[in-house]
Amino acid sequence: MSAPTLPERPRLPWDPPEHFEKRIPEGDNRERLVCGRCEFIHYQNPKIVAGAVCTWRDPEDDGGKEKILLAKRAIEPRKGFWTLPAGYMELGETTEQAAQREAREEACATIEIDRLLAMYSVARIGQVQIMYRARLLSADVAAGPESEDVALVDWADIPWDQLAFPTVVWALAHFHESRDKADFATYSNPTGDLARMWPPRKPEGV
Repeated sequence: MSAPTLPERPRLPWDPPEHFEKRIPEGDNRERLVCGRCEFIHYQNPKIVAGAVCTWRDPEDDGGKEKILLAKRAIEPRKGFWTLPAGYMELGETTEQAAQREAREEACATIEIDRLLAMYSVARIGQVQIMYRARLLSADVAAGPESEDVALVDWADIPWDQLAFPTVVWALAHFHESRDKADFATYSNPTGDLARMWPPRKPEGV
């Protein structure tokens, strides 16, 4: 008696496209996904994330404190945790435009880019994160479709243990270090204790 035929399992999001197999193409030295029908090579490359540390200071309040824009995530991963406005670039936009768009989408915020703050390589998830310093043009912010809530918070009130990702901690720490500097070298992946900010917590000295 022959064994019963098992139903074919549904395709999963991480499965290779149909008719593709992993092999090293001619003239290459790295395994790629190659179509077995037409030899088309499906390259899998890191994704670019763009975002900003956005600040607001009331122009009518000379002694007012500078506030930081945070958004509480309404989607996974890390739903319910606070983050900086950031997300994947779209085709046809610059990194600055992507950071501005993400601020609009996540916090209904209009921002002006100041300068490049940092570039982080997150190799384990295939991301390069480009973070800017930016100024809010208005304090009128509100939760977008991907946010449960938004807030303009004093530096002393940042909920460090409720931040969504290590790179959020890095960007805030690097912003704090450079906030009074007009010129500085672009930051990159930190070393030492700051590199090990998981679970998230307030770094020493900020």
